[in-house]
Amino acid sequence: MAAIVLTRNMQLAKHHGSGIVGVVCLRSYSAAAAPPDPDAPRPLKTTNLAAMKRGTGGRSSFNGIVATVFGATGFVGRYVCNKLGKSGSQMILPYRGDDSDAIRLKVCGDLGQVLFHFYHLDDPRSIREAVKHSNVVINLVGRDYETKNFRFKDVNVNGAARLASICRESGVERFIHLSALNAEANPKPHYISGGSQWLKTKYEGELMVRDAFPNATIIRPADIYGSEDRFLRYYAHIWRRQFRSMPLWHKGERTVKQPVYVSDVAQAIVNAAKDPDTAGRIYQAVGPKRYQLSELVDWFHRLMRKDQKGWGYQRYDMRWDPTFKLKVKLTNLICPGAPIGGLHLDRVEREAVTDKVLPGVPTLEDLGVQLTNMEDQVPWELRPYRAALYYDAELGEFETPSPPKTIAPRDEMRLFA
Repeated sequence: MAAIVLTRNMQLAKHHGSGIVGVVCLRSYSAAAAPPDPDAPRPLKTTNLAAMKRGTGGRSSFNGIVATVFGATGFVGRYVCNKLGKSGSQMILPYRGDDSDAIRLKVCGDLGQVLFHFYHLDDPRSIREAVKHSNVVINLVGRDYETKNFRFKDVNVNGAARLASICRESGVERFIHLSALNAEANPKPHYISGGSQWLKTKYEGELMVRDAFPNATIIRPADIYGSEDRFLRYYAHIWRRQFRSMPLWHKGERTVKQPVYVSDVAQAIVNAAKDPDTAGRIYQAVGPKRYQLSELVDWFHRLMRKDQKGWGYQRYDMRWDPTFKLKVKLTNLICPGAPIGGLHLDRVEREAVTDKVLPGVPTLEDLGVQLTNMEDQVPWELRPYRAALYYDAELGEFETPSPPKTIAPRDEMRLFA
């Protein structure tokens, strides 16, 4: 049986007095013949001219992607929207609350290519309106701490499942879900009983998303750092310290982290949206190097010049300091909606968890992302937190801080033996 394949886009010729005439070029081949060339143009899924690629591939072009980005006003969302707009994507950005948080994303894309839609995570009708014109939906909705309106389960499990289910019903082609590294059904407890509920609900959310949208692409990032992050600025905040000392679980010497730069995660999400072969796969978003948490925190303080003579900086084991745990609980009690410095019990629990990179599971490099080294980016990020920021230092007055030492796999195995 012969198959008909569209080999060229519709060519429009405008004639005087005859309007617009559409010309379609067709080619037929037998089912028993050799398969088509993979480099040949792919069959068109629609004849709607508005959905076809046009332009040279830049900001003022259209690359064929109409993306709805949930959580666009968040930390990762701003970077994703920026990269989508640069490559000529049309974006629909759902938001809740005041529109002033979302309106600044208008300049991410060309004129008329960025649209906004009010929604609520518990309102299926508003979600359906936001995704009905899109072929790609990206879920970046998350909650780092619980509030009276949104618990971890409301956002990470129920909300993610609702988005995936509605996207499936609406005929969305691609669904990309941002989860978390170390997510598991029963996280090992370190500082609080029961372990991290955030990691537990992230794991449950993955299962719900996979059940509702089997071809969903899931990305599991480690701690993400960048401008306005909740990793570097968490340790740089004065509320995280006890006077001039830093409490860490086992002094940070039994925790290994592999942080990843936010721009690398955003680029991976955009690459996954463009590549249909990533459908149904899981990717681990980790940085290029592994460090002991103690090495990282010491390096942060050297960059901020908090290790100079007179500061008295030191690390100690938080397990033997009940006043620090009391401080965290009081912070949650007094500021339940926005903990000071991002300090809350589940965050302290998660920082004691070692990043586990599963063998055989692809990483960002499999998505064509060139990873950024922390040594190249973190000094710039922490510069505003440097002590004596406006002091006009002489050349060479302050020694350049040495970078943190990476940990070898053999040493890491000995660490947890």
